[in-house]
Amino acid sequence: ITKKFEANTVNEKVALDHLNLTVEPGQFVTVLGSNGSGKSTMFNVILGSLFPDEGKVYLGDKDITKLKDYKRALNIGCLYQNPLRGTAPNLTIEENLALAYTRKASPSFFALNKKDSAYFREVLSTLGMGLEDRMKTKIGLLSGGQRQAASLLMATIAEPELLLLDEHTAALDPKTAAKVLEATQRIVEKSHLTTMMITHNMRDAISYGNRLIMMYEGHVVVDVSGEEKKNLTVEQLLNLFSRASGSDEADDKLLLS
Repeated sequence: ITKKFEANTVNEKVALDHLNLTVEPGQFVTVLGSNGSGKSTMFNVILGSLFPDEGKVYLGDKDITKLKDYKRALNIGCLYQNPLRGTAPNLTIEENLALAYTRKASPSFFALNKKDSAYFREVLSTLGMGLEDRMKTKIGLLSGGQRQAASLLMATIAEPELLLLDEHTAALDPKTAAKVLEATQRIVEKSHLTTMMITHNMRDAISYGNRLIMMYEGHVVVDVSGEEKKNLTVEQLLNLFSRASGSDEADDKLLLS
């Protein structure tokens, strides 16, 4: 994939530079990179918010390069940094989950019945944040951490083919962020969801998921998985990044971001 902004002008910026990436079914990939490395642009191309200048995007064996974003949303779940983005603040937790659950039933079917309510209560209880007792509470009245936990369930309850997490704990305090990340890991592993998670926290990138990629100037420069990833330290990761990018300045940008 190649994606440029303000192409053929003095302000041209190459956001993605012949990016090639394959994510296998069931992989949980953490994504690192300094500001401007192409992480968010990559997600926006996958989501259909941006169209590439060159290249193709496939979900499974289906070419979705020109598919509209709202159609991709039936198969791609996404959770953002802002806990309210992608939710209906004036609807209850239960109603928001019901809307999200329709992706698994029918795009035109609003699933809200006793059986679904019992299921929603069950999945909310796995978060350990007391949300199962607040199902009738409007999402807009919850704390940031509770909203993000509810949004996580909205993004995953229909078991999408792909789950994208765009710094989904960045706006939370460390204790709440840890709870949401632990819940993320449990949900992803239980449902075997193919997942990509952008983070600026190198320790989280190492601790969570089974594969780690680092981006620099629009392409992947580090790609580790399995035992190699599990045994990494932050210092080793920075050394890998420095060697792969060929720039000590890249280390500074990553640390500062």
